Amino acid sequence: MVNKPRFRLVFATEALNHIGVIEPKYHGLIEKTLDEQLSLTPGRETRNRKPLELPAPFGATWELRFGPDNRFRVFYEIDLEEEVVRVLAIGVKEGNRLLVGREEIEP
Repeated sequence: MVNKPRFRLVFATEALNHIGVIEPKYHGLIEKTLDEQLSLTPGRETRNRKPLELPAPFGATWELRFGPDNRFRVFYEIDLEEEVVRVLAIGVKEGNRLLVGREEIEP
């Protein structure tokens, strides 16, 4: 039996621009992971998915880490009433630096 996704993913325009800066070979991984991790239980805390303390980057309330060496970071918020996950930003962690788009973000 296939689970029907409960939450619809909505991407901020900026988040789509952030994906464009990431190497294309990772785009499939990003799409698959977001669909798997955020469409059913986006608000369940796991080792790689956690609520953020406010104020957080981009006004996000949650962060998802994944990919080789957990290098990708997705910042999002959940609208339980509308059953929507809003992806606000997608970045790449390189050492101690977080790059979102072409900018370094301070923690």
